[in-house]
Amino acid sequence: MKVLHTADWHIGKKLHGYDLLSDQAYILDQILKIAKTEAVDAIMIAGDLYDRSVPSEDSVRLLNQTIAKWNLTEGFPLLVISGNHDSATRLATGAPWFNQTNFYLRTRLEDAFVPIELEDTQFFLLPYFEPVDARIYFEDPDLRTIQAAMPKVIKKIQENFAPNKNHILISHFFVAGSSKTESETKIEVGGLDGINGDLLTDFDYVALGHLHGKDALKLANARYSGSPLKYSLSEKNQAKGVWIVDTETQDFSFFELTPLHELTELQASFSELLDPDFYETINRKDYLSILLDDRAIIPNLMNQLRQVYPRIIQVERTNGFETTVVTRLQDENIKEKSPIALTEDFFTAVSQSNLTMQQKNWIETGLHEILQKGGVR
Repeated sequence: MKVLHTADWHIGKKLHGYDLLSDQAYILDQILKIAKTEAVDAIMIAGDLYDRSVPSEDSVRLLNQTIAKWNLTEGFPLLVISGNHDSATRLATGAPWFNQTNFYLRTRLEDAFVPIELEDTQFFLLPYFEPVDARIYFEDPDLRTIQAAMPKVIKKIQENFAPNKNHILISHFFVAGSSKTESETKIEVGGLDGINGDLLTDFDYVALGHLHGKDALKLANARYSGSPLKYSLSEKNQAKGVWIVDTETQDFSFFELTPLHELTELQASFSELLDPDFYETINRKDYLSILLDDRAIIPNLMNQLRQVYPRIIQVERTNGFETTVVTRLQDENIKEKSPIALTEDFFTAVSQSNLTMQQKNWIETGLHEILQKGGVR
């Protein structure tokens, strides 16, 4: 079999207030094109289909349309689990009759122990669960953490291995030794948040969800697919895509996705950013984090920049406070200077520019009002 592995769609997620539904619809269409081009036999979705446990109507509509197109129109078998962002109960609505179209949606711990058999492979669908679920299922009050529960869970799964089949686990957890990014919600139980990767060695492939980088974990038989889009600036240099697994050769290959709008970091001065010779060389409609070289205060900065760059997610200065500046100010005899002179010195030290006449007038007016009210003694 050839099986596609994706996860962490987070439908409904916003990026610094920007709605990503059109970006998500675009990237999901790309995943479908890869599935069709590579003629995969099934698609695995390893959790976090939604970004919130109570998704918006638009988010539900996009997921329903996507699942219907992939499963009913294109005929791909789907193997899907819930993640920590999903509401297992809400996501599972309709699941009992989904099996009739080879749409296998699993949201409960006990579902993991009944394999789904497609051609030469057994798929075990282990959704995100809480320790209490394991305590109830195994009737063991000592199972207080995921780390304590997972050995029992994996052992129970392995009891259902068919010796003449390949065995693929689909799950949504943090595996010890993985690396995180800023956009992931931390899963932490009892002060611990990583399951032991040695528990996964008997599977031919482990399709993981939860971490958003494809290189977060590099076990011989396990991978995170990563999110299909960049959901934080810490992911700006990550390649986003899907894995395709060949169950005969045990090989897996990564297929990269191209977003509708890239997430990039841009460094320039304010004058450069507004210069057509500069901005016509880049994609101005990308989601941009701007590093501004200027030290001076720029009135109405964001509104001016957004006239050219409509998807700015943040603007930061490349130059911060200098230690030498602070030392110099402390060494001077500040008691002999007037409040206006001290304010001007401070402004010049921080911004590396002089006050304008208008700024001086504002300071003088403000200090005069304070003195009139007896605020300075």
